[in-house]
Amino acid sequence: MHSAMKTLLLNPPSFEKFDGGAGSRWQAAREAEAFWYPTWLAYAAGMLPGSRLLDAPPAKISAAQTVEIARDYDFVVLFTSTVGFENDLHIARSMKEAKPDLKVAFVGPPVQVRPAESLMAGQEIDFVVRGEFDHPVVEFAQGRSLAEIAGVSFRRNGTVAHNPARPPLTTEELDRLPFATEVYKRDLVIENYNMPFLQYPYVSLYTSRGCPALCTFCLWPQTLSGHDWRVRSADNVAEEVRQALKLFPQAKEFFFDDDTFNIRRERVLELCKKFKPLGFRWSCNCRVHGDYDTLKAMADAGARKFVVGFESGDPQILKNSKKGATVEMARTFAKNCKKVGIKIHGDFIIGLPGETKETIARTIDFAKELDTETIQVSIAHALPGTELHEQVHNSGFLASEALADSGGHQLPHIEYPHLSRQEMMGAVNRFYDAYYFRPRVIWRLVRHALWDSTERKRLYHEGAEFLSLRAERWKYARKAVTRPVAVSVPAAGATSESPGKN
Repeated sequence: MHSAMKTLLLNPPSFEKFDGGAGSRWQAAREAEAFWYPTWLAYAAGMLPGSRLLDAPPAKISAAQTVEIARDYDFVVLFTSTVGFENDLHIARSMKEAKPDLKVAFVGPPVQVRPAESLMAGQEIDFVVRGEFDHPVVEFAQGRSLAEIAGVSFRRNGTVAHNPARPPLTTEELDRLPFATEVYKRDLVIENYNMPFLQYPYVSLYTSRGCPALCTFCLWPQTLSGHDWRVRSADNVAEEVRQALKLFPQAKEFFFDDDTFNIRRERVLELCKKFKPLGFRWSCNCRVHGDYDTLKAMADAGARKFVVGFESGDPQILKNSKKGATVEMARTFAKNCKKVGIKIHGDFIIGLPGETKETIARTIDFAKELDTETIQVSIAHALPGTELHEQVHNSGFLASEALADSGGHQLPHIEYPHLSRQEMMGAVNRFYDAYYFRPRVIWRLVRHALWDSTERKRLYHEGAEFLSLRAERWKYARKAVTRPVAVSVPAAGATSESPGKN
């Protein structure tokens, strides 16, 4: 094996409270500060001796500190986001000014959607990777030339060359990857990671990659992970959990951050058999397809909470978004979860195609009927690379390419003739108010915090942050305040030698 370049795997510093990069599917600052793990970067970090996984946002590492850290490395792999791309270019430029011979690769959804445009946006980027980047960046660090590495795009003779795509990793290849949790132990502090709906501290990992669902708005299956659903073997997953329980005895919960954990019933049951003897608590992302018996098996194996994308209470909006689920399926799923004792964090979206004032009211009523433990309400974001972006752009409903303000906070950028951006922003606040300012919900939240000082502290801080952002939303909704916007990846138009499709 070649002696590998000393490599820094970087989730860069960005906006305050912004976790829209290496670990997050939703590219915006959150209502309350929260951070996902940079799991994608961990795999390559685990394959490169002498490397470091630097997750700057939760560690509160500044841009200047990041540049100084990068001086000690030969190669930086930077996970960028559409919202943070311009900021990430500045950091890469500063790193190269400090160390001119440093090599920099950008990975992540925006550069694989627009590889040529991204490369032409700045000479700071030596190459980008389209799709799964685990092996491409490792091969480069080990000395392979860019022309020989499948899945990369790079500048050559004034144009951009796109090497052939790399096939998605198979089960056997996924099983051969290092455990992400080993890299967490080496480079991260798990107490830096917090998600309001998960027990603190938590640890997250993947058991699969990809999602066969065709939801038009979902970023990762349409970019990074793909629609080909590929799984790790149950034995491999159980071994990582078993080891991680020893590495992180302080962890209160494990979160399986697969795009959708419960796609295939037989695999869920197989994993549950492996999990049950380990006696740990876990949560996961789920669709509303699980039957009662499967949910009962998950509860018996330690499942505590599901993160479920209900999106809307309007049947036509679900069809327009290719959700592949119905309102009635959601009702049944939620009822069965309550029967087996599994809690739900429900996700809803305002502004998907077909949205009206009436459908918003219907969704709010639907959410109150489901009465899940917690909810998250978001404005529809048409991220480049998604079918939703193409749909609203072609229909003339994309009012602006800007996805966030200068602080990384989500801005509505889809607008319909019958529904303005200000009205949708106001609807988010009305949704939260109608849901959370109910006596039964307030008591439910307070009850959990009464006997747990950590949960009391979290509830206080998250409540204060939520109310502050709520006031900003009302300001936008009532006064149509225009705020500075973040610059996204440049529009199409750069010169390429071949198409940049993955």
